[in-house]
Amino acid sequence: MKIGTIDFGERPLFLAPMEDVTDVGFRMLCKRFGAKMVYTEFVAADAIIRSIKSTLEKMKINDEERPVGIQIYGKEVEPMVEAAKIVESVHPDIIDLNFGCPVKKVAGKGAGAGLLRNVPLMLDIAREVAKAVNVPVTAKTRLGWDQDNLIITDLAEQLQDCGIQALTIHGRTRSQMYTGEADWSLIGEVKKNPRIHIPIIGNGDIVSIEQANKAFDDYGVDAVMVGRATFGQPWFFSEKELTLDEKIDVLEEQLEINVNRIDEYRGILHTRRHLAASPIFKGVPNFKETRIKMLRATHKDELIAILEECRETLKEENIEKL
Repeated sequence: MKIGTIDFGERPLFLAPMEDVTDVGFRMLCKRFGAKMVYTEFVAADAIIRSIKSTLEKMKINDEERPVGIQIYGKEVEPMVEAAKIVESVHPDIIDLNFGCPVKKVAGKGAGAGLLRNVPLMLDIAREVAKAVNVPVTAKTRLGWDQDNLIITDLAEQLQDCGIQALTIHGRTRSQMYTGEADWSLIGEVKKNPRIHIPIIGNGDIVSIEQANKAFDDYGVDAVMVGRATFGQPWFFSEKELTLDEKIDVLEEQLEINVNRIDEYRGILHTRRHLAASPIFKGVPNFKETRIKMLRATHKDELIAILEECRETLKEENIEKL
């Protein structure tokens, strides 16, 4: 499977762009464990143009994580074009257009999934951005605004005609947000369309490698993108099952990476959300209390101590179960 000249091999798994989640430390770990493509947190076109410091920070790329995409969003053609040109100067491998974010602060203002209610504008943005830059331009969207407007089969062709070189489809409507089940049948219909020749990437409700493989088998997608299931487990993409010790070591390494990359306070802020969400701690008795301690920790040593306490507790719990 290729996007432009980038060859991802067969059945690649991609890490979805997620706000406050896919920082460079997390991306590098996901890449190490097998993610074939990673994306930055999505960034607003207007903020890029205004050189907002926090936005520019999100666009920093480490060569070890390549290929990497930067995803941008906006609701007007000229700012999106201008932002794409600025993003290109950072040298991402791909620029991705966010036409799928459902949250009110984005979609409610006409950007992200809001553009599903203004397809001509979405197509103008896609066409003009694709013409303005030399790196491959891709897009991510949803099935439609709601169940009465499932437009993805026609929309996919239209985006392809605008110069979009790959399309990621989340199997929900905007109205669904993240509720209910993702409908992969429409993703499969897009892929089976003989007029579609760009890669189709499926996204939604993938929580295991087995599920990803089933999506490849059942719907013929070119790649599978994984989002929320990676929270607190960058090893999601690994073909090898890690031990408990190895997993906790990875989480401690993620903390070290972020503290060294920024500073102790902000590095902890970037990391503790992952730790509190990690499914490996479900076996800790009364984990709610431990989770609160994780989210309140302000020093690296404090957070490491909590992780080590969890390590010992989980080992004892496993011994008792044998």
